[in-house]
Amino acid sequence: MSTLEIRDLHVSVETKEGPKPILRGVDLTIASGQTHAIMGPNGSGKSTLASALAGHPKYTVTSGSVTLDGEDVLAMSVDERARAGLFLAMQYPVEVPGVSVANFLRTAKTAISGEAPALRTWGKEVKGAMENLRMDPAFAERSVNEGFSGGEKKRHEILQMELFKPRFAILDETDSGLDVDALRVVSEGVNRAKENTEVGVLLITHYTRILRYIKPDFVHVFVDGKIAEEGGPELAERLEEEGYDKYVGKTAPASV
Repeated sequence: MSTLEIRDLHVSVETKEGPKPILRGVDLTIASGQTHAIMGPNGSGKSTLASALAGHPKYTVTSGSVTLDGEDVLAMSVDERARAGLFLAMQYPVEVPGVSVANFLRTAKTAISGEAPALRTWGKEVKGAMENLRMDPAFAERSVNEGFSGGEKKRHEILQMELFKPRFAILDETDSGLDVDALRVVSEGVNRAKENTEVGVLLITHYTRILRYIKPDFVHVFVDGKIAEEGGPELAERLEEEGYDKYVGKTAPASV
């Protein structure tokens, strides 16, 4: 079993006016096989948490710690974090013209594992994962995310999650821009990955609809760069009924 521990994490971003604090003391522990949902209004710092964990250079950790099985994540480069078992499904996946999906997947898998996957078994694994996500096999020869619809980009993110088999997956608003059918398919992919690998999931979302398909063990309400309330699935149900009004207005928003 693996454990991702976040302790008193403070993060700032550089602006024209100087450093702006975004995260203001985040404490969170995620164990293998657990699903933690981070919910909150716009501007609460949820995506900043995802980016800081992944090592985005735009964000500066000013204090606190992040450890993965006792190893200092903050001391790792972006690629070292990936090799250690962290995976980020981006809110806005980027296009990579000239690099095919097939080449990208095999190159990334090689970099993460330290050795190239066997072609015979890898091809079957990729084909099966694409079928499960209802992706046209022709996508393997297309440039990464170039010309993809929002739903296709999100399916490609979950395809990576299934193939790379991370220890912890951070899903940054994976449900945004998805219709009901695509949401169901993507959620099924996350659940398959959980069943097959015991991956721990940090699921960031505004809405409860994805939680109908991916059942959280814990729900955390994020406001002004920190966790304002914690609970089980029942907390998400309450948020569906009441919204975030009771939290908003007490403090200024942290960031988009």
